[in-house]
Amino acid sequence: MTESPFPRDPEAPTPPAAPTTPAAPTTPETAPPRPVYTPGSAQPRLNRPVHERYPQIRPTSGYGDPRITRTGPGPGAGTEQEPERSAKLTARLTLALTVVIGQLWGLTIVVDEWMTGDTGTAWWGAGFLVLSFLVVLGLWAVDPKDR
Repeated sequence: MTESPFPRDPEAPTPPAAPTTPAAPTTPETAPPRPVYTPGSAQPRLNRPVHERYPQIRPTSGYGDPRITRTGPGPGAGTEQEPERSAKLTARLTLALTVVIGQLWGLTIVVDEWMTGDTGTAWWGAGFLVLSFLVVLGLWAVDPKDR
């Protein structure tokens, strides 16, 4: 059971022999070089869990860390500031999309009637298309401050 769960990389430099004197704190100058990490590495020692690779990151690093002074954009961010305006715009958009779908359906009928030679019905259909366009134009003109 003395074997490490992460075998030593044969290409890695050999670590210096452990001194027999009491261990001195490791500084960045005396620490061994960090390996180059690529996701999904063939070297298992590089695929360790985050808490093993970075022991300085603790579960309380977010809210307990004194270096963090601001946690985000602030209260109310991302919420609707004017729900009435949003509801009105959604209703107008729904009506406009309904009219556009009706125009596409009407255009299909008009073209079919025109191709069969029934031009009277085709002209009535063309009138329907113009009227539905005027309805959309009226919805657009209802409240100019929303644009």
